[in-house]
Amino acid sequence: MDDDAGALPPKNDFSAWFNDLLWRAEIMDVRYPVKGLYVWFPYGFAIRKYVYQRLRDLLDRDHQETLFPLLIPEQEFMKEAEHIKGFEDEVYWVTHGGTTLLDVKLALRPTSETAIYPMYALWVRSHADLPIKYYQIVNTFRYETKQTRPLIRLREITSFKEAHTVHATWEEAEQQVEEAIALYREFYNGLCIPTLISKRPDWDKFPGADYTIAVDAIMPNGKTLQIGTVHHLGDHFSRTFNITYEDKNGEQKLAYQTCYGISERCIAALISIHGDDKGLILPPAVATFQAVIVPITIGKRHEDVMTAAQKLRTDLTTAGFRVKLDTRDLRPGAKYYWWELRGVPLRLELGPRDLDAGKVMAVKRNGEKTSLELATVTEGMTRVLGEITDTLRARAEEHTKSHLCNVESMDALNATLNEGRVAVVHWCQQRECGDGIEEKTNASILGTDVRSVYVPVTEGKCIACGKPGKATLVGRAY
Repeated sequence: MDDDAGALPPKNDFSAWFNDLLWRAEIMDVRYPVKGLYVWFPYGFAIRKYVYQRLRDLLDRDHQETLFPLLIPEQEFMKEAEHIKGFEDEVYWVTHGGTTLLDVKLALRPTSETAIYPMYALWVRSHADLPIKYYQIVNTFRYETKQTRPLIRLREITSFKEAHTVHATWEEAEQQVEEAIALYREFYNGLCIPTLISKRPDWDKFPGADYTIAVDAIMPNGKTLQIGTVHHLGDHFSRTFNITYEDKNGEQKLAYQTCYGISERCIAALISIHGDDKGLILPPAVATFQAVIVPITIGKRHEDVMTAAQKLRTDLTTAGFRVKLDTRDLRPGAKYYWWELRGVPLRLELGPRDLDAGKVMAVKRNGEKTSLELATVTEGMTRVLGEITDTLRARAEEHTKSHLCNVESMDALNATLNEGRVAVVHWCQQRECGDGIEEKTNASILGTDVRSVYVPVTEGKCIACGKPGKATLVGRAY
């Protein structure tokens, strides 16, 4: 990659900063000749690998990973009327095999309910088969007509984690929803990303769901990004696809279901919330490299320093850290710029004076410096990486708190949104008032039943009609 094309745009020009950073830091190349499809660079794909491995580790506690086909027969896709109505304008259809017209059109999955549930109908027989908790990480395709954005609004979602569960009762499915929310909280806490969790209004729930709980993050420009959803499907899909089980009394009962998903928007949030004017800032847990060793070689001590640098790399790698030794024929300053742009949490500078003192200079991505003893460097690394994680989390939490504002009038609501913040209002939950709020502000009602330490659960007068209302998030969303 060419890093000599000028400085990054400042982060307060967020759109330009984000787009420029993706190629400069080797995350994604947007030049693929199909609108809305992008290519992962190896460096970005490694970040994806570590992010999704954390997600897999959480799910694998009590879920099983599986893989279903990409192509869905038209007759299966069309079975659930409410579901297909929600996706009918977004589906890509395969109509030919070579030059032969297919007897049955095949949909490229926009999401996999209609691919998975016909199989669940074959697999579920008895109450002893329940619960089923399967997930897959796949690509999905949606004909997005709005302006596409890498990682945020795509026509090929390359990294869609979707879990699909089956339960004996509505209440057991509800409990699974709560477990999924807790899992997502844990996942995003590991990425140092604060979340706002709320119940979407009925008109914005997943097509075919009883209700939808959404996970949002506040981006640097004050817009919200939906970075996860959890859906209680009730028995809508089990009725359509005949997913039934025999209970303990020998009676046939309809099953109840949930589904919940996360896409590469989680990486968009990771990049956006933590980065700065210099480039990426990656939490150590998911950084491609947690530290880069930069040897400072001067004159006759070149071999001594290189030998010590190689030993340092070996010691840290053996201890389980992801470390890169940068031996390129470049000035130290050029290497610093290279790795700062790519968000490596820690730079280890090792020169003759450090070697003589038995130390290595550790420079955090935010510029803070500290010396680590070479004899106990693994313990020092663990401590410093922990400090970096704590600092990132605290900074992100402060960003979220500072971008939330309690609002009690429509004029104040517009002003708050125009300032690039998310409003906390009271709303009576009636569609008429909801439509009015959204139309007058060019914003979205994100949800009620807000679950966030930053938003107290309160009651008050609806901002539109004055009737009793519940605390509700309103924001401008991607």
